[in-house]
Amino acid sequence: MLAWCMDDETLPLFVLPMVLFPGETQELRVFEPRYRQMLDTCILDERPFGLVLNDPFEPTNGWDGPRRHGCEAVIVRHETRGMNHFITVEGGRRFFIEQVIEPALPPLHDPALADLIEGGIAPDVHTLLERVPEDHPHQRLYISGKVRYLPEEGVLTEADQTVLEGYAAALIRRAGNGMNVDSNMLDHLIERLCDEQISEDRTSIYNIAALCVNDLEGRQQLLACTTAEEAMNELQMQLMDLHDEAE
Repeated sequence: MLAWCMDDETLPLFVLPMVLFPGETQELRVFEPRYRQMLDTCILDERPFGLVLNDPFEPTNGWDGPRRHGCEAVIVRHETRGMNHFITVEGGRRFFIEQVIEPALPPLHDPALADLIEGGIAPDVHTLLERVPEDHPHQRLYISGKVRYLPEEGVLTEADQTVLEGYAAALIRRAGNGMNVDSNMLDHLIERLCDEQISEDRTSIYNIAALCVNDLEGRQQLLACTTAEEAMNELQMQLMDLHDEAE
């Protein structure tokens, strides 16, 4: 019996220094026991998990807690190598965490679990579950949460799309010129990227941001924007260094 199975309103949370955008693809290596348990549950139930930026200032049962805005991570590929899981995820719906549900156990450096580490080797999931008190309400070793999925409000105007096309062109030309790529080839790449990634859909903002915005706080601010207009304004602030090139 899988005592840690979740109800439909509870989302498992992968909390780490990363921000995933809707439609974006990322590769992850899963090796911690808590996340191996989470992944087993998600694969068994064919359900996504939430990928959330960590917040060391809001710990939960000794672990870094999650920021409140996150993105659904849909598993599109999974491979196991030894004790490691390698997965490819694609960003789904944005969400807001309304209630954080703490994991059943603290980190392994907690004095209560220190005896489980032998020779620097982490215990397996079964060994950890034996330490969960019988009266604990669940056996999830990972953080989870009650979430509210956020609507993608607003569409992009033609002017917005032109701005995004300018950023895409500036980014490709900057990279291409550094590698001495032929200008005609760059034009072709720009046209192809814009055709595939930019439309009136708000997700176009995330498509371009995934290419251009590397700062975690900047990405988190974009993820938390309510409307397309707010997200466009935030993106333009994040990409001030590309502004002149995008003109």
